[in-house]
Amino acid sequence: MDKQRLAALTALTLLPLAVACGSEKAGSDSVGAGVSASATGVHWAVEDITVDGKRSKAPGNAYLRIAEGGEVKGNLGCNNFGAEAVFEDGHVTFDRMRATEMACEDVPPAFEERLARTLSDGDLTASLTSDRLTLTTADGDRVTLTKQEAAPFYGTKWTITSPDTDGRAHLTFDEKTGQVGGSLGCNKVKAEATVRDGRITLGTASTTRMMCDTSLMNTEKTLLGLFDGTVKYELDHRNLVLTSENGEHINATAAE
Repeated sequence: MDKQRLAALTALTLLPLAVACGSEKAGSDSVGAGVSASATGVHWAVEDITVDGKRSKAPGNAYLRIAEGGEVKGNLGCNNFGAEAVFEDGHVTFDRMRATEMACEDVPPAFEERLARTLSDGDLTASLTSDRLTLTTADGDRVTLTKQEAAPFYGTKWTITSPDTDGRAHLTFDEKTGQVGGSLGCNKVKAEATVRDGRITLGTASTTRMMCDTSLMNTEKTLLGLFDGTVKYELDHRNLVLTSENGEHINATAAE
């Protein structure tokens, strides 16, 4: 990990958040409860941030979600973070923020640092409509978020997040036919799929026979290892994790 990346991520984990004394946690019925009640329990995708008048579009996986008790879970674009939301009179403060320290080639560390610093900039004005939440600092910097519905397991095109496939590998489960179909990154695939109790039993894969570059073929080999067996699956909003019998994890996200 380069020094610039390490410095940025270290800053994320050390950012202090001010505590709003006498305020109420998300979901309370006192002052500011109208905003807190409407903002909680929603997956808010980060659309963009504006710092010093410069707008930056957010990576597709940046989000935050506030539970009724005020617990916050989210992603800065690459790194996951947690915090505690405190609402008061149309304002919100994110307290006790902490983040992981992963490095992602496709997410600039500067974006994550700007987002973390804006969210932790003390008392934020919260402007809420039915599907948009805007958080604004006292200096006018702001984070714009949009409400994002969860993706259903069936019928969704689940794109494998492996960088080797560049979005070309994907799977779609069909409830009516009891099958899964899609692409392994190069070759098309189809098989029987029985879903029950958090597990998927996959039949023998039927594929095309094209040859592709080595990186794609390696990914195809990994994906083919899921078939003729049973895999565990975990669905979280718009993210799907498949775990093979040997413990290998395959991550996928719902296609836009």
